[in-house]
Amino acid sequence: MSTKLIASLCPYCAVGCGLFIQVEKGKATGIKYMIDHPTCVGALCPKGNSVLELLNNQERLVYPLKRSGSDFIPISWDEALELVAQGLARNLERYGPKSLGFLVSSRCNNEENYLMQKMARLLGSPNVDNCARLCHSPTVMGLGASFGAGAMTNNLLDLENSKCIFAIGTNFTEAHPIVSRWVEKAKDNGAVVIVADPRITSTTWMADIHLRLNPGSDIDLLRGMMKVIVDEGLEDADFISSRTTGFQELKESLSVFSIEEAAEKTGLDVAEIVKAARVYAKSSASALLYSMGITQHVSGTDNVMTCATIALICGQIGRPGAGVWPMRGQNNVQGNCDVGGMPEFYPGYRRSVDPKTIEFFRAAWNATDLPLGPGLTSTDMNDAAIDGRLKALYITGEDPIVCDANVNKTRRALESLDFLVVQEIFMTPTAKMADVILPAAAWAEKSGSYTSMERRVQWIDRAIEPPGEAKEGVWIICEIARRLGLGEEMAYDNPSQVLEEIRSLVPQYKGMSQERISKIGGVLWPCPDEQHPGTEILHLQRFSTSDGRARIFDLQNTPPGEVTSPEYPILLSTGRIVLHYNGGSMTMRSPSLQERESELYVEVNPLDASNLKIAEGEMVAVKTRRGEAEARAKISDRVMSGMAFMPFHYHGTNLLTSDALDPVSRIPEYKMAACRIESRR
Repeated sequence: MSTKLIASLCPYCAVGCGLFIQVEKGKATGIKYMIDHPTCVGALCPKGNSVLELLNNQERLVYPLKRSGSDFIPISWDEALELVAQGLARNLERYGPKSLGFLVSSRCNNEENYLMQKMARLLGSPNVDNCARLCHSPTVMGLGASFGAGAMTNNLLDLENSKCIFAIGTNFTEAHPIVSRWVEKAKDNGAVVIVADPRITSTTWMADIHLRLNPGSDIDLLRGMMKVIVDEGLEDADFISSRTTGFQELKESLSVFSIEEAAEKTGLDVAEIVKAARVYAKSSASALLYSMGITQHVSGTDNVMTCATIALICGQIGRPGAGVWPMRGQNNVQGNCDVGGMPEFYPGYRRSVDPKTIEFFRAAWNATDLPLGPGLTSTDMNDAAIDGRLKALYITGEDPIVCDANVNKTRRALESLDFLVVQEIFMTPTAKMADVILPAAAWAEKSGSYTSMERRVQWIDRAIEPPGEAKEGVWIICEIARRLGLGEEMAYDNPSQVLEEIRSLVPQYKGMSQERISKIGGVLWPCPDEQHPGTEILHLQRFSTSDGRARIFDLQNTPPGEVTSPEYPILLSTGRIVLHYNGGSMTMRSPSLQERESELYVEVNPLDASNLKIAEGEMVAVKTRRGEAEARAKISDRVMSGMAFMPFHYHGTNLLTSDALDPVSRIPEYKMAACRIESRR
């Protein structure tokens, strides 16, 4: 029997682990570990080990569908593509290009995302966004403002060189399990691990110092640490003077801020803050890791800029083991942003509000006109649909009916549209609302490149054919574009041609030929030419700002969009668990994962459970101002009294979450919702 091993990537989180898919007679029959992959070194988490259950799932969408009343009927690809083109063209003609919205996917490859945003903008619509809006848009904005580049400064392997690892707002042992091996290696080498998290988690179990701060007090903690650092003269004066601006303003602000005030706001002891500050500042190489516990707040962008600021004043950046590591969620969320999948940026982070950007891409794309931005973010698209400004929406590989905050509002928004098309691999709750459903190829059924959270760009070739009549995204987008009169501008035979265009327009990718990024481990951007080895560590000599200096920011904490009250006395937070991924459309179709974590639960502190007369394992109703969900109670001191936790992968959680927005990045405040919990007895 002929067996082939095809190099591939895990389709889940943004770590970018490599694996081999074993193919026999055109079918995926097994996986083999890729022991020479530089990031995972042969390891996979439970989700990665279960990927074949996704590929071989019987619930895959296998032919195009159109709505017929409350049901769907199968149609030909020709009819489906015509319906999509007609629906977009109808609204374009009646209401103009700003009536069209496009959600590109952080689970699709760079080539598909590039083409989708290009088609949208050639049609005149500035309304292009992706799910980074809901997880790491504050990283793009915050690190961009501070460092000039909204990306991880060092690669993951470099954590092994850190002497202090400060994790704030991230439970990486569950969200990014492979990262744990590099943290463990650092610990074996003598590194001190500091974890700031209101909950007790498997990540806090690794900590030498667990700062169990009050939810939403991250800036207060960081300012308290900076107060200690400045008062004790632990800042890196040479680094500050030679490579940054803004320190004097911060120093003056800290002079009227006390460590006691920080302790009161965070709920921590003064001694805890002092100890953490000294360890972080004095370490020869400190890493700062953060994730959605930092970003998913109304102060998300400020939180990110304050994380950057503490690294800057200590000179903990631009060296091995020293930097800022945003722990991103989706397998291609970095790449999607790189190639223009956001309303604020065209490909290569050229600002959409800059007329020079428009002129550049008009020439590059041979376009008569292109829209000046910024367009609508995904969160703003909901309001625009409800009030009638957004009429048609094309969603690729996203499930906002499950993943948005306050999903009842999202449902109203989608119901308000004239036309909705969804391109997907499964019949998700969002797909069930569509007028037309396009069956797409999954990651191993198509060729293309993906960019992990450490800026590692990797190419994979198709391992198996898509099921039934499912098609690659590049083919689908080009066919729709042709029917909309964009055939000449959107004529591509394969993803390789698209990659070549990306390389010509995105400076960070210029040296990344398909041959180079097809090798195991790929290449890390920026890579300015084909002789360049790629960049392991950013900002070695200068930052990516116009003057080469980083910006130090003096920021105060912002009150949450919602606070507890007698009616809603418990603060609800959400997060990831190791066995599931995002809205669960993939992992909840994996039997080996589902049998271990099959239902929604809520963690409740024992004191609160006693007061509410809630027993371990009973079903309870969790209610907020936006809705209610049923969940099984887990009584645990993992959450502090007055706080509850729910994993967001299940379909009930985001009925509850707050859609209060960060004013800069427009991310919802998933982490702070006032709730009450009632027994179902």
